Amino acid sequence: MTTVTPVPFDPELERMLAAMRGDGPAPAPVTLETLPAARAGMAAMAAPPEAVIGDRPVDVEERTIPGQPGGPDLAVTVLRPRERVQGAPGLYNMHGGGLVMGDRHMDTPRLVDLVVEFGFVVVNVEYRLAPENPGTGPAEDCYAGLVWMAEHAQELGLDPERIIVMGGSAGGCLSAAMALMARDRKGPKLAGQLLLVPMLDDRSETVSSHQYDGIGTWDRHINVFSWQAVLGDKVGDPDVSPYAVPSRATDLSGLAPAYIELGSAELLRDESVEYANRIWAAGGEAELHVWSGGFHGFEVFCPDSKLAAYALQTRRTWIRRVLGR
Repeated sequence: MTTVTPVPFDPELERMLAAMRGDGPAPAPVTLETLPAARAGMAAMAAPPEAVIGDRPVDVEERTIPGQPGGPDLAVTVLRPRERVQGAPGLYNMHGGGLVMGDRHMDTPRLVDLVVEFGFVVVNVEYRLAPENPGTGPAEDCYAGLVWMAEHAQELGLDPERIIVMGGSAGGCLSAAMALMARDRKGPKLAGQLLLVPMLDDRSETVSSHQYDGIGTWDRHINVFSWQAVLGDKVGDPDVSPYAVPSRATDLSGLAPAYIELGSAELLRDESVEYANRIWAAGGEAELHVWSGGFHGFEVFCPDSKLAAYALQTRRTWIRRVLGR
């Protein structure tokens, strides 16, 4: 492919990212050999829910629920307002990490914020990772948790018709998969799908997938590695399941309203724009925000930046509109 020039980072974000990384050596590329250490490093960065909650009026409960048929049980964290109201909106969250690393507790900070602001009952699921659980395995784990959430709505105090699925990066991939699976299997009626910097396409053929090779917080190497861990020699195969790779879905009609958010300066940009275009072409509802100069996960890595403030405020307005229907 012809050499491509990356879209530059927003100047404020670039300064913050440089300060965060410091003068130390760049981390080694993730490989099958270094993956255990990368997983341990990411897990060490996540604080336990109680420490994140502090004195805010949020209750936390750790549960073990049935997994997919033939699969192991799943760990979930339930977060909800201390002052409970029956029929609260529900939020089902799936964490990021390229489907190969990460755990549910990495998302606790933004989930607690949403509980406080919107009164969500949150179910935050732990799914099995690739390459140990490849293909549609992560999505099937997550779908089992979503069905459990809807079936236990009364116990949890939530409205089963006001559930939003949400996730960032790999979690965005899984949120898109949940919308497809719920439609195809006539499962839980979703109020919306919140796709944050979503991984949607395994083929790595877009312009943006070549623009960020060795650049940014999620570059071409780790993206290619992650899809290979998930799909093995089926990367690029035309028969890959859309539950593993949502961009492979041939029919994007009849899905829950989608909110797709990411930056212009990241490799997942083009596949996300294409996904929104295909939802619109199918007569569906999608709201797309591509924040100029934003890199992958900029609102997580640089939450005090001006761009993050704009993005988070816009995300919240969509949530209000969806819940108000």
